[in-house]
Amino acid sequence: MDSLQDFMISRVRVRIMELFFNQPSEMFFVREITRQTREEINAVRRELERMLSAGILKSEERGNRLYYYLNRNYSFFPELLRMVKKSTGLGEKLIKHRKKLGTVKFIMFSGKFVHVDDSKQTEVDILVVGDIVMAELAALMGEEEEKIGREISYTVLPEDEFEFRKQRRDPFLMEVLYGTRVMVIGNEEELVLRKPVGLN
Repeated sequence: MDSLQDFMISRVRVRIMELFFNQPSEMFFVREITRQTREEINAVRRELERMLSAGILKSEERGNRLYYYLNRNYSFFPELLRMVKKSTGLGEKLIKHRKKLGTVKFIMFSGKFVHVDDSKQTEVDILVVGDIVMAELAALMGEEEEKIGREISYTVLPEDEFEFRKQRRDPFLMEVLYGTRVMVIGNEEELVLRKPVGLN
């Protein structure tokens, strides 16, 4: 299974990245980060300083505490977000259980679902395209709903219906496709490309 550890030498940094990118709108102070990552405080401080210097994080003093938060203007912010979402949590489970889910063409998380764009009107958290075993998908979604404490709004479309609705510029689908997103499975360019129905 591919993981963030493939790209990063430091285990501590991996855990810090997972914490921040799974809650990209949150701010954390050092002891909070140490508690949630279960890493030694000096190792956490070292990694935070490196991430500040690299521009991945920013910091801000509030009261007697120094808080750290993600720098959304960091050049590789979108790439790091995708990496974390695909290699942890629900993204990791969907990839791991892909074969059990049937024939999966695309799985896409909306920007709203990954907390990077709350401005969009779309009510859909996840779009799934393919010939899907609904019981398997529902089980994975149920586990995640219990974990995050809320219902996940997901839409499942067979590939032919997806292509048909895309060709017809279906308003619901256009709203989903042209919002901020994170691709979990499938090619992003192919996802949005409109092609004649009936062609593979």
